[in-house]
Amino acid sequence: MKKLVFAFALAALTAVPAFAADLKVDPFQVTGEVTEVTDTAITVMKGKERHHIARDKDTKITGDLKVGSKVTIKYQMIAVSVEVKTEVKKK
Repeated sequence: MKKLVFAFALAALTAVPAFAADLKVDPFQVTGEVTEVTDTAITVMKGKERHHIARDKDTKITGDLKVGSKVTIKYQMIAVSVEVKTEVKKK
């Protein structure tokens, strides 16, 4: 029984990235000056707005990314969790 549950759990986990890859979401973009660069994020100032955008090993970077550079970053927003605060009442 444990093997069966593990097999279903493994199948579910491997299906999630495939589903996410099929999801077509138009990217947002921001252009501005880089104020901070780390292995996990890039911070860009656009006027008085600060944009702190996560990145990982798969983030494609063209050119020399460093503080002071002017960049255009395309990014997507993906829900991590959803908490429903109210229920819809049926009439």
